[in-house]
Amino acid sequence: MTIAGLDLDPYLNDPERRGASMAQIADVIVPCLDAAAARSVIEIGALAGDLTRVLVDWAVRSGARVLAVDPSPHRPLIELASESAELQLVRETSLAALPRVELADAVIIDGDHNYFTVTEELRLIEVRAPGRELPLVLLHDVCWPHARRDDYFAVERIPEEFRHPVAGSAGGLVPGEPGLRGDGLPYPGSAAREGGPRNGVLTAVEDFLAGRPELRLAVVPAFFGLGVVWRADAAYAGALERLLGPLDRNPLLERLEANRVEQLAVSRAAAVELEAEQGRRARHEAVLERMLESRAFTIAERLSVLRMRAGIAPDQSVVSKEEIRRALDR
Repeated sequence: MTIAGLDLDPYLNDPERRGASMAQIADVIVPCLDAAAARSVIEIGALAGDLTRVLVDWAVRSGARVLAVDPSPHRPLIELASESAELQLVRETSLAALPRVELADAVIIDGDHNYFTVTEELRLIEVRAPGRELPLVLLHDVCWPHARRDDYFAVERIPEEFRHPVAGSAGGLVPGEPGLRGDGLPYPGSAAREGGPRNGVLTAVEDFLAGRPELRLAVVPAFFGLGVVWRADAAYAGALERLLGPLDRNPLLERLEANRVEQLAVSRAAAVELEAEQGRRARHEAVLERMLESRAFTIAERLSVLRMRAGIAPDQSVVSKEEIRRALDR
């Protein structure tokens, strides 16, 4: 399919087809960069390089440069960096890289989706921009499930006072369920409960914006949510407002996204039930297989035949091996 003018499969590195890549919303991201006349972009959390590929294509056309920050880049991103003059790859965490790399015109945040990390990323960006406009900031996962629920790549890196109990294998996430459910979508690194203070990406953004009235936040509720932050007095503010105003918390988009994530959860629940049913069937078949091989069952079947030949009423509770074979489709 064509995304932001580039032939790209946004599900290439998304085998469960959750729509997790920011490339899914590149048709909004790229116009934001153009509206801000950005000529440099930092992408935090590039992973396999799905969005990075779009950004490099945009950079070639606009004469821009892209800096991808990821401590554990996947091979497609590494290969893209080796073949693209417009792209520099920094193999560090965002909190290690942001204090030292040159600040860009725009920063895309899609790394560790938790309150502490996002708060620190925003703080470091602001610290690096004294006396000048805050860069255009775009953030992923400002809608369900991580708007109000932390997710940790490595929970031990998070200060203890900012950590929430982690889901692990206790259950998965379901829209509208603040806790965990056995058949929910698996997010083992997520907080066990949704909501409350200092929990989630959107919570971090809102707390950062509190007391900063000069900053504007727009939320595009699609593919887990795109948040865009810019200064209301920026030279490009009017252009961004025209672009994002109609999309900001748009009720139709909110309903579409709510339906999309609900269907993801329903499909997951159905898959869990199917797996459980297959397990039950396998156990039943194993019992029947043992009955076929059982000497006691063979004797019982022969006794039943003899009773029938002797004119004695047969025992209706006895099942024949032929019936078992038919049940096993053998």
